[in-house]
Amino acid sequence: MSSISVPREETTVPAGEVLRYNFKERLCHWLNGAAYVYCLLTGLAFDTPYLFWLASIFGGGATARFWHPWSGLVFFGATLWMHALWKPDMAPIPEDREWNRNIQYYVTNQDDRVPPQGRFNAGQKTFYWAMFYSAIVLLATGLIMWFPEKMPRDMHWLLTVVTFIHSATALITIGAFIIHIYMGVFMVPGGLRGMTTGHVPERWAKFHHPLWYRKIRSQR
Repeated sequence: MSSISVPREETTVPAGEVLRYNFKERLCHWLNGAAYVYCLLTGLAFDTPYLFWLASIFGGGATARFWHPWSGLVFFGATLWMHALWKPDMAPIPEDREWNRNIQYYVTNQDDRVPPQGRFNAGQKTFYWAMFYSAIVLLATGLIMWFPEKMPRDMHWLLTVVTFIHSATALITIGAFIIHIYMGVFMVPGGLRGMTTGHVPERWAKFHHPLWYRKIRSQR
């Protein structure tokens, strides 16, 4: 079994609670999320005239077009930072296969029947890797779209292909993002608290991530 990391932070955790995410992890997460949402909304504005009104929220079409790729770079940089922080936690463990085989219990909110998981469950890991590899594809295709004038004249057809790949990959991330928000906010009460305050009740950690909770207890 791969190691299950325990976040570290100098601040005092309230009695009866455990540290879920330290400040660095929370900062990275919210920076990544903010950059992604900006790219998402401005990208939708460029993708269809029916949503171009979204560009007005960010200063108009020209302004949104200017900052969209820069925000994409911030998103990719934050993704790499997150990878450096969480890569060990995102490695597969044998319990992940059992969780996937019993995913119906997680989806139907029968958490008492869900196999025990580490710091992140198999569903969170799937979301993480989907966003990580999508970020790479979005960066590669986005750079080509950012400087179309650099492309040889006889290869401009490639821009159409790249644009399609960029849009298709963005749709994958949108679907994953919606599920992530729904599961984190509505399906698992208390999950959002860990990413805002940094700590969660011990009973929450023991119930939703028992393998990780045992690791914490053993290091006290």
